[in-house]
Amino acid sequence: MPSTQNPYHQLQQFISAAMPIDDEQLDIFCKKFRHKTTKRNEILLQAGDIAPYIYFVNSGCLRVFMLDVNGKESTRFLVTEGRFGTAFPSFNLQEPSLAAIQSIEPSDVLYISQHDFHALLDTFPGWEHVYRISLEKDYIASIKRIESLITMDAKQRYQLLMETSPTLIQRLPSKIIADYLGISQETLSRLKSKR
Repeated sequence: MPSTQNPYHQLQQFISAAMPIDDEQLDIFCKKFRHKTTKRNEILLQAGDIAPYIYFVNSGCLRVFMLDVNGKESTRFLVTEGRFGTAFPSFNLQEPSLAAIQSIEPSDVLYISQHDFHALLDTFPGWEHVYRISLEKDYIASIKRIESLITMDAKQRYQLLMETSPTLIQRLPSKIIADYLGISQETLSRLKSKR
């Protein structure tokens, strides 16, 4: 995995493409992040704790999920390569999180504290614009996902995921994909077999 040679390479590419920044500033920016490799199914945030970090995924996949009163898991968000993610309400408001964060696959991530993250917003004016655009994209994706859960049947939701993120279906356990789509594993198996 290329990130083991320079764990900041993908972040550097992401930032350089998104805002004007010279090499020295880019180095200062990236040094605010720390590097971590995770194991499969490692919990990065327990529900009830305050989210201390926002993550940038070099490789792998993080899952933001919740448990209902009966202990059933509900996947809220999947964070894949080249994206930022955390339990946003908890991270922004610094209050206990209703959601947990799990590394579904062995992953290579960068992470930054809320304090350092806000320091970047103050130090690099272009970063605020990049962060806002990133948040808007994630917000729109979340709204579209909620709308699909309300307005589409299982087959349509599966087809939409095949169009937008086909590799997730191959990479992630069926249990996670079924949960993300709001369908049973049996229904997912039937949909997969029809392709």
